[in-house]
Amino acid sequence: MPTQNATLQGHSLIAGQATPGNGRTVNGFDPSTNETLEPTYSLIDESQLRQATAAAEEAFESFSTLDPQTHAAFLDGIADRIEAAGDEVVARAMLETGLPEARLRGELARTTGQLRLFSAVVRQGDHRGVRIDPAQPERTPLPRADIRQRKVPLGPVAVFGASNFPLAFSTAGGDTASALAAGCPVVFKAHNAHPGTSELVGRAITEAVNDAGLHPGVFSLIYGPGASIGQALVSDPAIQAVGFTGSRSAGTALMTTAAARPQPIPVYAEMSSINPVIFFEGALQGDLDGLAAAYITSVTGSSGQLCTSPGLVFVPTGEAGDNFLAAVSRALAPSAGQTMLTRGIADSWNAGVEALGSQDGVELVARGSDGPTENAPAPAVFGTEAATFLNNPVLHEEIFGAASLVVRYSSTEELVAAAQRLEGQLTATLHLTESDYGTAAGVLPVLERKVGRILANGWPTGVEVGHAMVHGGPFPATSNTRTTSVGTLAIERFLRPVAYQNIPEALRPAAIQDANPWKLNRRIDGTVVPAGENQ
Repeated sequence: MPTQNATLQGHSLIAGQATPGNGRTVNGFDPSTNETLEPTYSLIDESQLRQATAAAEEAFESFSTLDPQTHAAFLDGIADRIEAAGDEVVARAMLETGLPEARLRGELARTTGQLRLFSAVVRQGDHRGVRIDPAQPERTPLPRADIRQRKVPLGPVAVFGASNFPLAFSTAGGDTASALAAGCPVVFKAHNAHPGTSELVGRAITEAVNDAGLHPGVFSLIYGPGASIGQALVSDPAIQAVGFTGSRSAGTALMTTAAARPQPIPVYAEMSSINPVIFFEGALQGDLDGLAAAYITSVTGSSGQLCTSPGLVFVPTGEAGDNFLAAVSRALAPSAGQTMLTRGIADSWNAGVEALGSQDGVELVARGSDGPTENAPAPAVFGTEAATFLNNPVLHEEIFGAASLVVRYSSTEELVAAAQRLEGQLTATLHLTESDYGTAAGVLPVLERKVGRILANGWPTGVEVGHAMVHGGPFPATSNTRTTSVGTLAIERFLRPVAYQNIPEALRPAAIQDANPWKLNRRIDGTVVPAGENQ
């Protein structure tokens, strides 16, 4: 029998109003049993989509000019509302994703934490990028005009929910939080794999919009067919940027649509990454069982359904490497499969593993056991040689889930050649000791051109939300290598600079007024002047 949830309505939330769709319907599913979950969600059509985008356009002027204190309090209010609904949100997310409670509690905290982090960013105001070059009327041979610059929001933003993070990369996740912090209204396209979770969080945002007295078009949550409504959303002239986390095929389709518009817009898409991990000789002289256990934990955590899962590992040939692989086999043997997010994702993982294992020169190193539920396949680690890896593009493809490929290399030159052949990645990891620094120095410049984050003696899974984090990388890891989707720098994606030349003080926006009413740090004539100091 379908599982009931009396508090959910199954409708889109368009500018604060529950809006039944005019199209088809979908349900969530419990991936541990493939049981249908209630309620049934009605899908909107394109005319209803235009209601959401029109409302976002109407909301833009007032929302984009909020003072910092009101704006920051709104972001804090979203976090407060989500926390108040936390138990219900986590319970529903467990049903829709099969993820354990501890993982989802942590994700809930990350979601509210990054909202509050962006609240602090808004209060401080450095993202406004204020630069002032005062007039120099006496300069010769030509006087200099008064020129002032600030960054302004792009406009309404479309955000697509991710399958693997029902909270932190979903309705109130990093893309939504950073867009709202920039002053951009958001039209959020819910992922159909966790519609109830999206509705609960969408309600919290809607309530926070109302609490703050903002235009209701600041946020809309829509349910619709992924291809048609998603493409229509990106095509809509009101939308000025897109945030997306998902597959390469879906991301590139959105990029194509955005580029073909009469007014092309940026798509910030996080897509595929296999996150290479490189072991140097010195790193294999210590506790191999501990190192192998940490590797398997990183591969299998959340059933491997993390964009930073280490799907590719480079290990030197020779006795130390052989001993490490033996330790990997021991570590993986007792591991059981964990429930994957959907039956479709589990089927795709099985197909990917079958394709990898059937390649010439690839052998199975170790495999765990199937888990207790219908969509919990046994995790697997495969092995091959560097020459095979270099010449077979199939071995470079992401398998979304608990699978990894170990590549054996015999020389620094072979390792560098393999690194040069990599596609763009989110991360690269170096396991090394001081004795390996010389070798690593030769690989590091290659990795800098290939990845967004390089780490040493750790594991790429687990992404800190802070000011210095980069969660991005060259294509196909992301569609724009100059940005990040995690951390405070993510706000820059939804801003653009505007210069004001000889504009009278009475007409200047608050951020660039001489009086500095918002108490912003500013760069005046090239020198940073802290908030509170006179020009």
